[in-house]
Amino acid sequence: QVQLTESGGGSVQAGGSLKPSCAVSRFYFNSFSMAWYRQGPGNEREGVAAIDSDGRTDYADSVKGRFTISIDSTTNTLYLQMNSLTPEDTAIYYCAADRWSGPSTLVRSSSSARFWGQGTQVTVSS
Repeated sequence: QVQLTESGGGSVQAGGSLKPSCAVSRFYFNSFSMAWYRQGPGNEREGVAAIDSDGRTDYADSVKGRFTISIDSTTNTLYLQMNSLTPEDTAIYYCAADRWSGPSTLVRSSSSARFWGQGTQVTVSS
C-alpha cells in the first residue's frame, strides 16, 4: 500500500514562502498521480495542485502563479513550493496519490484520491 508522510509546514508572515514535502513509500512515481489538498478554518477540503507521471500539472485558480508542485524521484518526495503566501492560505495541507486520476480531476475532486497523508499545518499571519 502507498504510504504518505507530510512535513515542512509551519508559520510565516504574509508574503513569505514554505515548501512542505511528502515522503512517499511503496509505490511507483511513474504510474501514480500526486496531489496536494488543503482544509482551512470554516472551509471544506479543496484541491490545490496535482502532478501526473508525465509531469503534467494543474492548480487551483487561487494558487496559480504562486505555488509549484514537483517530485524528486531520487528521494521519493513530493513538494509544494508555496510563495507569496497570504492568510487565506492558512490550512492543513494534505498530500494524496491516485493510480488512475489525472491532475485536473484530482484538483477538482478530492474524492478521486485513493491514498492520503496525515496533513501538515500551514499558518500565514498578516
